[in-house]
Amino acid sequence: MKLLIVDDEELTRTGVISSIDWKSLDIDEVLQADDGINGLEAARIHKPEIILCDVRMPRMDGITMLEKLEQFLPDTVPIFMSGYSDKEYLKAAIKLKAVNYIEKPLNPAEIREAVQEASEVYRQKLRTHRGETLHSMETASRLALALATPYRFSEKVISELSQELSLYMGSDTCFTALIAKIDTEQDFSVPAIDDIYQNICDYLSNFHLQCIYAEKKAQYLVYFIFGSSMPQEATLDLIRDYISCQYQAYHKFYITAGGSFTGVSKAYQSYESAVILQQSSFFFPSGSFLSSSLLKDRDLRSHPPLPEFPEKEFQDLLALKNQDGCNAFLGQIYDFYNQNTQVLPNHAKDLYYKLFRCLDEIYRQLQISLPSDRENAVDTLENSFSFQDLHSKLLDRITDFFRELQDSVQENQTIFLIKEYISKNYGNESLSVKDISSHVFLSASYVCTFFKNETGKTLNQYLTEYRMEKAKQLLADPRFRIADISSKVGYNDGNYFGKSFKKYTGFSPSEYRERISCKQL
Repeated sequence: MKLLIVDDEELTRTGVISSIDWKSLDIDEVLQADDGINGLEAARIHKPEIILCDVRMPRMDGITMLEKLEQFLPDTVPIFMSGYSDKEYLKAAIKLKAVNYIEKPLNPAEIREAVQEASEVYRQKLRTHRGETLHSMETASRLALALATPYRFSEKVISELSQELSLYMGSDTCFTALIAKIDTEQDFSVPAIDDIYQNICDYLSNFHLQCIYAEKKAQYLVYFIFGSSMPQEATLDLIRDYISCQYQAYHKFYITAGGSFTGVSKAYQSYESAVILQQSSFFFPSGSFLSSSLLKDRDLRSHPPLPEFPEKEFQDLLALKNQDGCNAFLGQIYDFYNQNTQVLPNHAKDLYYKLFRCLDEIYRQLQISLPSDRENAVDTLENSFSFQDLHSKLLDRITDFFRELQDSVQENQTIFLIKEYISKNYGNESLSVKDISSHVFLSASYVCTFFKNETGKTLNQYLTEYRMEKAKQLLADPRFRIADISSKVGYNDGNYFGKSFKKYTGFSPSEYRERISCKQL
């Protein structure tokens, strides 16, 4: 904390400073001023939390100074000093809510006690303000959610909450809804959502506009910008650019702006148009800001048609091992979906799921084992923030497939069937050599010998390695608890899983997860 001493007597100021151990009172800096005018200027510059102030001073007395100071530092706590037992001054000090009134000659013990009391009063003010701010933000969030609901269902709630916040929302208020979608799997260097919101509010005040926001489903932030008049298009462009800059640290984000509508009853229409754009944003590059003007032009952009039976064509190209044909086919698919505002994300995700499954099937038909760390198709769809992400992952799989096809020596069919069986049953704790041998219609002893001769590994060694690789993949995802991962990879005994994992990797599961997290930062 900072403390400002304002007194026209230099000996008094230096005496007070030298007689008190300020550090023990949590006072980090002690400032001085020799009269009320200079004290007021010092307070403007340094913003002290506590002021120890003489009552009678030349040019401007302490009472006048603190009356003026209360206009820009209302939370600063005053302590008055005076050599005069003047009742009128004492009444004025009480009116200004001075914490204490110390008579001269000053007693260091009294000063310490007064400063300690002032410190506690200041901290209590901060706690009160924080509570009021939190309540106000919670109320504003509820109001934003109400505006994102059809007006006929939320009219009463909107009226009550806007009155509580002293916000005017009437038939002449103009609303523009914005929705920001962020990737929730971000590192810790991104700015806090509340800080972004405060920056946006400060910027909007330059245009006499206000803003409230609410979070929806963790990754969506819904903003309502409102004011007494419809913003000019140039103003909206400036606001869009500013908000986009605020989210740049998130790397993966979309922001969509609905149309501007006049009247609180039409705020939902702005939100609704932003939602429609948010669905289309999937097909645009991450970091895009899409405005409602796109809705007017959505039928103007032409896209090449999709093949009539795309998954069948893709499967045939894979079966023919035609890499150039596959790349040309995927280029056609990309051109259809890229920045296409006429289809929904699920349309693309459904097709890409089928294409991923076609690729897995051709691996099986050609008896090429899938990598143990390969992400399944459902997780790939779920973890793709944009269409470009999804398409890039399929292109990478195709590249890997043709490289493996060129480099691999075709596996013995029995070995392939054994590995395929393990890939489907590794999560079963009771999976045994007997189960595997029964699947390929061979004796257990022969299967063990045959597998070792063909692969250089024992069946149990291969099974353990397969489970450990799957565990490593799952540990990279913070959504899964270690105890759950243990059972997912076939270990009901968590301790045994931990020992096996450490033997395989050199790290315990928790240590491995921590290392992965650090690498991602």
